[in-house]
Parts: sequence; structure tokens; C-alpha cells
Amino acid sequence: MSFYLFFLGGVLGGLLGGMGMGGGTALIPLFTIFLGVGQRTAQGINLISFLPMSAAALFVHAKSGLLETHEILPLAFPALVLSALSSFAAGILPQSVLKTAFGIFLVVLSLFRLKKALFSRHIRKPE
Repeated sequence: MSFYLFFLGGVLGGLLGGMGMGGGTALIPLFTIFLGVGQRTAQGINLISFLPMSAAALFVHAKSGLLETHEILPLAFPALVLSALSSFAAGILPQSVLKTAFGIFLVVLSLFRLKKALFSRHIRKPE
């Protein structure tokens, strides 16, 4: 039975992620709050599920001509280094710190989204 719950949680997280919310912002709370998965495990599941999705998105964007290749290296190197350092830090930090940091991230993200939603209505686009 638990396989089906995890499968359903993954599908629900994927659907919410496909709507532009970002899969991790839905998947991690679904797994930690509703399925009782530890924070570190939920973040690991999110990162593993991110790999095939980002590869598919990269392929689609490249095929559509939306990939600006001249900016890849200046972005890729710092991203790889910081990803490795962050993974190491997540492995040694207590889960309570990870939960708090992720909660703060969700609150800040929500505030930015709210600000964008409120102020985008008042800005007229030139015709």
C-alpha cells in the first residue's frame, strides 16, 4: 500500500511542478508532511527525480532554439561547485536545520510570488 501512496505523491508533485510551481516545492512537503519521510530523504528523492526532468527540458529547449549556449560555462561551473558543497552540507547538517531552511525558502518564495501577482495586475503592457 505504501508504494501506491508514494507513487501518488510523486504524480501529484509532478503535476504541481508541471504547472510552473516547481516540483520540489510540492514534492518535499508532500513526502515529509503527509508520508512521514525524513527531510534529507525527501530532498534526495527530489534531486533524483529532477535529473531526468531537467535533461528532458534541456533537450526540448535546445531543439526549440531557446538555449543560449554562450552563457553556459559561466553559469555551469559555479552551479556544479555550489551543488557539490550544498550536498555535502545537507549530509552533515541536522534534519531540523534542513527543515527550517526549506521552510524559510518556501516563505520567501511565496512572498516573491505574491508580490509578482499583486503588482503585475497594475502594470499595463504597451500595445
